[in-house]
Formats: sequence, structure tokens, C-alpha cells
Amino acid sequence: MIDRRTFRRSLCAIAAMAGALCASQPALAWGANGHRIVGDIAQRYLSPQAHAAMLEILGTETLAEAGPWPDFMRSDPSEYWQKTASPWHYVTVPDGEHYHEAPPQGDSVTALAGFAETLRDPDASLADKQAALRFIVHIVGDLQQPLHAGNGTDRGGNDVQVTWFGKAMNLHALWDYALLDSQELSYSEYAEWLNGNLTPQEMRDWASPDPQVWIADSAAVRPSLYPADPKLGYEYNYKFKGVMEERLQKGGLRLAAYLNKVFAPE
Repeated sequence: MIDRRTFRRSLCAIAAMAGALCASQPALAWGANGHRIVGDIAQRYLSPQAHAAMLEILGTETLAEAGPWPDFMRSDPSEYWQKTASPWHYVTVPDGEHYHEAPPQGDSVTALAGFAETLRDPDASLADKQAALRFIVHIVGDLQQPLHAGNGTDRGGNDVQVTWFGKAMNLHALWDYALLDSQELSYSEYAEWLNGNLTPQEMRDWASPDPQVWIADSAAVRPSLYPADPKLGYEYNYKFKGVMEERLQKGGLRLAAYLNKVFAPE
């Protein structure tokens, strides 16, 4: 875990690189409903300490409400949202490499660690802690979307053009929202169903608080998402609906595990 001083230095470096990176960064992840599903599932598995901390920081705001906030704030024209925070939504891991071997494009991991330190800091303001918690909910969700652990060659699938039931889009957008929205469920319905389908073994196996595990998992899934035929519809939905749902289930369990670790008594 990096300390706050290292985090601030990292943010300065990220801001300096942002002009070059903005052209290559992926788009939003999961869409609002995907982030809401991850947050909804996670809130069910918070420890008493993490749940109490969430209430103290967010009040009546749920993790489902908190998750989409960093994407909503991307419309803010300030430099912080347009440059500094932009790379925090993804990492780059070329095929056959691990995160630590990858080029420094995107830095969800550094941001996540820095925000965890903010939550632990007794001197941090309430506003800073609210932003930190919302970012953590969002980043953990982002890192479960396999194309947010991009291969560094196609902007996380943004350069891969496909059609989805005849509608033109790119592969990244398909995985951000189109595949999920095609199921025609509200986020609360989907979260209830996905949580109800979790087995005790899956809960044990998937609830890792380690971002390196999540990134390696996403990078392993990523190559299979690229279609041979760009005309996608029922067959692709049949093949990958379960993969998408597993990513959301893992996101919920992993977010809870991460927050439980952050707020665990020393």
C-alpha cells in the first residue's frame, strides 16, 4: 500500500501524462446500472465496521448510488475531471504480461490505494472521504470489466467496430452497457438475481481484496471477448451473458472484501 505522499506524487505524474493519455483511454465502464449492481451486491457483505463507516461517510447514500458518480463527474469541465482523474478508470496489461510489467497507461491501482489511505486518515475532511469512497466503489467495478484491463493496442476495444443487433458501436461500448442493457432488467432486479445465484464456494473463491488478482482475472478473460465476425447478436449474447454476470458478481464480492479490509480494526 502506498502512502499519501507517494499518491500525491503519482497524481502529479499522471496529470503531466494526461494530455497524451486522454486520446488512448477507454470510455466509461459498465454504465450506471453495472456500477449500481456491483454496489448493491457489495453492500450485502460489508462487515459491521465497514457498514458503520459507510453510513458515517455517505449518510443515506448507498453504494449503488455512489458507484456511478465518477462517470457523472466526467462532464465537469475542470482540469481535475478532464485530465487528472481520467486515467484512474483503467489499467493497461498487454497480452502475456502482468500489471507490474505493463507500460504506465492508466493507473486505477495507484488511485485505489491513495483513496484507501484517505478513508483511513483521521484528518481527512468528510468531503474528501466521500469522494474517496465513491471512487473506490467505481474503480473496483471498472477493474472487473475485462476491457478496462486493456491490451494497449486498441484503447480497450474502443477501436474495434461491431454491430449489436444491427446497431453500430464499438466492442468497449458493448461491454460497458449494451450487453447488460439488453437483458432488460433494472439494476435492483439484476443484483437480487445475481446475489441469489451465488454459491458458498463462489463467495469464498471470488472475494479477494487484492487488485492484482482482479486485474489478472480480467486480462485472462479479455482475449475471448473479441469476435471473429463483427455482426453480433443472439449468439454472442448466449456465449457471454454468463461471463458478464460473473464479472458483476465478482465485482460485488470484491468490493465488499476491499472495503472490509480498509475499515478493519487495526
